[in-house]
Amino acid sequence: MLISVAARILGVHAQTLRYYERVGLINPARGPGSIRLYSVRDIERLRQVQRLMDDLGVNLAGAEVILHMRELMREMEREIDVLRTEVGRLSKDTAV
Repeated sequence: MLISVAARILGVHAQTLRYYERVGLINPARGPGSIRLYSVRDIERLRQVQRLMDDLGVNLAGAEVILHMRELMREMEREIDVLRTEVGRLSKDTAV
């Protein structure tokens, strides 16, 4: 979606979204003529930032750190699932 639509959905100015992009919080896709195109995932990420800032009083830098840590935790959980599967497979192989 276009920046104007994303801004309206989030209740912020388009300039705020441009700032979030400059600081690396989001990276919208680019359409013809370098038009910013925001995905549903971009919107959800920005909603998470808004919740952290509005509900918990976290500043923008803190929200960015929290989101990064959540992503790392998800990656680690996926790795643990893979390792558990492998351990289960190896346990079955050695039991025979």
